[in-house]
Amino acid sequence: MLGRLKTLFSAKEALQTAVSFTLPLNPETPFYVIGDVHGCDALLQNLLQKIDSDRRINGREDAPLVLVGDFVDRGKNSAAVLENIKAQQEALPGQVICLMGNHEKMMLDFLDDPAERGPRWLRFGGVQTLASYGISGVTENSNLDDMLDACDALEAAFPEGMESWLRGLPLIWQSGNICCVHAGMSPTRGPNEQETQVLLWGHRDFLTVPRKDDLWVVHGHTVVSQAVAEGGRIAIDTGAYKSGTLTAAIITKDHCGFL
Repeated sequence: MLGRLKTLFSAKEALQTAVSFTLPLNPETPFYVIGDVHGCDALLQNLLQKIDSDRRINGREDAPLVLVGDFVDRGKNSAAVLENIKAQQEALPGQVICLMGNHEKMMLDFLDDPAERGPRWLRFGGVQTLASYGISGVTENSNLDDMLDACDALEAAFPEGMESWLRGLPLIWQSGNICCVHAGMSPTRGPNEQETQVLLWGHRDFLTVPRKDDLWVVHGHTVVSQAVAEGGRIAIDTGAYKSGTLTAAIITKDHCGFL
């Protein structure tokens, strides 16, 4: 009986692997993708060391590195995360690609309209981001004056160039038949036809309706217990701020592995 169960489980695993790669993975070059960081700077630094080691071992020193957004909120060290990834991108322009996530967008919306947009951002982790910049005493239920004060304090706390860098973050990056986005894509529209709302917040059909153009989509936003590649989608948000696990995918021709 035990042997039969093992055979059944092995067959199931083999089927899942086969389903995962019925579409070819064909990037222009091998590349790495990091999931949602959410203020977990120590996890990020540890993962970057693993990636550097993998680069050296496998001769991938020039492989691009993509981060799919949601650098801020929920975790304790959003300020450090932003400074570190901005420095990495500026040191290696074109090799380090930082995409915008819905949490960066909510933070920018707060700066543009703290009265209307502040409560939502603070409810979804903005309080922790403010705290990482030494700003306290404001919550989603704070009055307008406190919201305005927090907005001014955050703008003043940003290092020079940080806000403009955040506003300029792209929403999508593509290599071969693989698109990297924060949340998802409409399965019936091409990469250049996607709505900003969908790229940042997802699409109701993204996880259930297969694409017909042979594209793979690497995404974060939706937390999974383990990173997975199947059905044209590669999910890499492993809930770092609550699980303690930050994940990167390494994508090469017809192969996807995880660090």
